[in-house]
Amino acid sequence: MLKRSVVLVAHGSRREASNEEVYRLAQQLAALAGPMFAAVHCGFLEIASPSIPEALFNCIANGSREIIVLPYFLSQGRHVAEDIPAQIALVTAQHPDIKISIAPYLGSSPLIGTVLLSLLVG
Repeated sequence: MLKRSVVLVAHGSRREASNEEVYRLAQQLAALAGPMFAAVHCGFLEIASPSIPEALFNCIANGSREIIVLPYFLSQGRHVAEDIPAQIALVTAQHPDIKISIAPYLGSSPLIGTVLLSLLVG
């Protein structure tokens, strides 16, 4: 069976508490996914560590042969459309044998309206 991992990608912040929220979300996602994925890592576009390439290289070093990048972004701005794919391409060029794909970004989910409503009504 192909060893698959996830890299949850967020922007990154100078505020460490914000980055810690992303780490906690990755842990929650790993717990919910159970054995579906070998691991769920974080990668940050800028400011925080690890960078997206560092997170991908960590997955590869731990034996992952397939990596799914999950953009934790609300809209398909330049980061989602250009920057994340460009950083993935850097790793793919060095590891063409590793399958790296990009999942839809958070804001594209049809469930986002339900999530927002739940915040309003508790």
